[in-house]
Amino acid sequence: MKKKYSESEKAAIFDQAFLPHIQTLYNFAFHLTLNEDDAKDLLQDTYLKAYRFINSYEDGTNARAWLFRILKNNFINVYRKKSKQPKRVDYSDIENYYNAGDAAQLTGNLSAEIINKLVGDEVSIALNSLGFDYKMVIMLCDVEGFSYEEIAKILEIPIGTVRSRLHRARHLLKEKLKEYAKSLGYD
Repeated sequence: MKKKYSESEKAAIFDQAFLPHIQTLYNFAFHLTLNEDDAKDLLQDTYLKAYRFINSYEDGTNARAWLFRILKNNFINVYRKKSKQPKRVDYSDIENYYNAGDAAQLTGNLSAEIINKLVGDEVSIALNSLGFDYKMVIMLCDVEGFSYEEIAKILEIPIGTVRSRLHRARHLLKEKLKEYAKSLGYD
């Protein structure tokens, strides 16, 4: 049964139970979207929905897990929506590109910037190369520290599925990072 909170109770719950998790939610959103602006948008939508549906939150329960579930569902909804839309082109970007004095030099700078980003942290690259389901369980368990039970509730899957996905995800990461570990002197 939903409880009807007063405006002052809503504000107190929001400030005390929800806002302390903003940084961990942002980090998780960034790992999902791989884009700072998209992560901020996802975080903002998550907190808007949390406030909008605060009456379905039971005070004293795990606010962090409740917020992660909202964030995950928002991400999936946005992903589905984007995948159904045709690709859009910002014609002002194209115009700026062609109006730039030396288009070849601009392309070279962009390529160097992209390469510098790709040659970053091998662990992050390996993690981001995992499938969505595997990446989610690794992030929730090993990065955010949720229990198997909490992950099952957030992802809305059985606990056995959480365990099997986590095992498979860790195995895939191990294989992807084997050469990197050897280069650092690990066997």
